[in-house]
Amino acid sequence: MAGDALKKRLEALRKAGADVPAICAAVARGATIAAVNVTVNATPPNGAEIKGVNTRSGNMARHWVADSITTPKKVGHHYQTALKNNMQYASYVNDGHRMDKHFTVHVAIEGGDLVGKPDGTGGLVVGTKTSYIPGLYMKEKGMTEYSRVVRFELDKAVRGRFK
Repeated sequence: MAGDALKKRLEALRKAGADVPAICAAVARGATIAAVNVTVNATPPNGAEIKGVNTRSGNMARHWVADSITTPKKVGHHYQTALKNNMQYASYVNDGHRMDKHFTVHVAIEGGDLVGKPDGTGGLVVGTKTSYIPGLYMKEKGMTEYSRVVRFELDKAVRGRFK
């Protein structure tokens, strides 16, 4: 949300005698929860075609919920929440990455599927067809939802004070 528009909404609430800190905390919490939900829904496995070993586990989607901070913390004059994912590869899936041709051990193709071989057998060369894996921009989808919810909820609070 643009800074000026946010300031105008908050100033209107202050003039109306609203408990602005409580409203800000509630809006931040609700918007962060909405952002986490949108981000989880945009994170594989979500019905999209998935390739690779261990890509169907759902761990990355679960980590948006586990790692994000939805309870607002007051820092100075602001409330702080966080949309986070601590999985090592989350930024690669979100932002995209180059794919260099390389040999990978402990995997093999069986029956047309790529399967893990923890016993050390197998191995194949990957990255031969694709030089770049595009990102899914899950985080950005969540951030867009956060802004939408903040704008909606603050507008609703202002309308509610002036009925």
